[in-house]
Amino acid sequence: MVTTAYPPGPPLPRAVQSALYAKWRGVLLRASARRYGEVFSLRLVAPYAENLVVFSRPEHIRAIFAADPADLHAGEGNRLLIHIMGEHSLLLTDEDEHARARRLLMPAFVGSSLRGYRTLVDAIAKTHVDRWASGSTVHTLDRMNDLTLDVIMQVVFGLTDENRRAELAPRLRRIVNINPIIFFGWKYPRLRRFGPWKRFDDNQNAIDELLYNEIVERRAHPDLDGRSDVLSRLLAVGSGENPADAPLSDAELRDQLVTLLLAGHETTASALSWACHELAAHPDIQERARRAAHDGDEKYLEAVLKEAMRLHTVIAATGRKLTRDYTIGGIDLPKGTVVSTSILLAHHRDEAFPDALSFRPERFLDGEVAANTWLPFGGGVRRCIGAGFSLMEGTAVLREILTRQRLSLPPGAGPEPDGIRNITHVPRRGARVVVTSAAAD
Repeated sequence: MVTTAYPPGPPLPRAVQSALYAKWRGVLLRASARRYGEVFSLRLVAPYAENLVVFSRPEHIRAIFAADPADLHAGEGNRLLIHIMGEHSLLLTDEDEHARARRLLMPAFVGSSLRGYRTLVDAIAKTHVDRWASGSTVHTLDRMNDLTLDVIMQVVFGLTDENRRAELAPRLRRIVNINPIIFFGWKYPRLRRFGPWKRFDDNQNAIDELLYNEIVERRAHPDLDGRSDVLSRLLAVGSGENPADAPLSDAELRDQLVTLLLAGHETTASALSWACHELAAHPDIQERARRAAHDGDEKYLEAVLKEAMRLHTVIAATGRKLTRDYTIGGIDLPKGTVVSTSILLAHHRDEAFPDALSFRPERFLDGEVAANTWLPFGGGVRRCIGAGFSLMEGTAVLREILTRQRLSLPPGAGPEPDGIRNITHVPRRGARVVVTSAAAD
């Protein structure tokens, strides 16, 4: 039985630490790292982990990602989201159930599938960017959210009917943009009869009804085998090439669809809005990126996106709950501890990223970035299955933007602060940029 005390951390009351963690996570993590070093503890209240130990050294992160999934449960470490994503979610299951879900979802995100989605993503991006009026100031976070939501609804949900997309889109935005106060309604169920908690539940029920209706209709669709969207692929499980796989239930399908929405929608939108902000702030880098867009040099465009995701971390951490007493980096921790790999802190380590506060896409082209240092998609057996899709989509969108528009910061614009929306770090002011048509170039 491990009796070692937890690593040191802030002496603030649990409620205060939880409030800081919910709204000013970056400030709390950076301050704690400066004061207590590369491993420290936070004491939180439900629905967060009671005892959270934060790691950011590459060797610690490697050890966590390489651990036996039976010893470190990622699903249990992320239970905060079960009320949105559902109990079958890929992000919230462990061991055999997680392995099955991942195996069934993975074919929709391999290279050949991504190439099949690219034409549709290009068309959606072109349609959205063509709406930007030359000389206008664009709230890129809102615009990128609209664009990536459209991609998710068409590529993942397979919704080609504009009326059905228009019905579902505003409800999906509401679950993306929930206030952290909603989390406490899950701890205290009586709250869910009132105010914002009731409105959240009503919206969630309406989404479920729409999704279940779509699943029923799609099951009966005569050309299901000819469709390439993710929902249709999942509905085909148990037939054709995979007769040994048990078909997914409607509840499983619903949970995976909502998971793909939340994991692949605002995360990519936030990364793209940060990329637009940095390109507007660095005209020399923008000019190289524009040449790359015209020349079809997608490696450089991907480097721009990766550097935006590094400098402005979208998801702050991954969590794993220990199922037994366990030692990480020489630190003995008891069963039940949640260990956090801090992506935010890892991305700002000067040892891993020289001149870490500078926006320098070239670092992703010259072999400078070492393993277990760039972590926007997590790692190990839990690495995000949508990583390739996100990079493909982001690169395609940047290409459409840079071949059509020049970006600049609005007059008097200062540094863009980050904020937290749901579990995602986003530009607090929306990363506004002024767009000017590049048609005359």
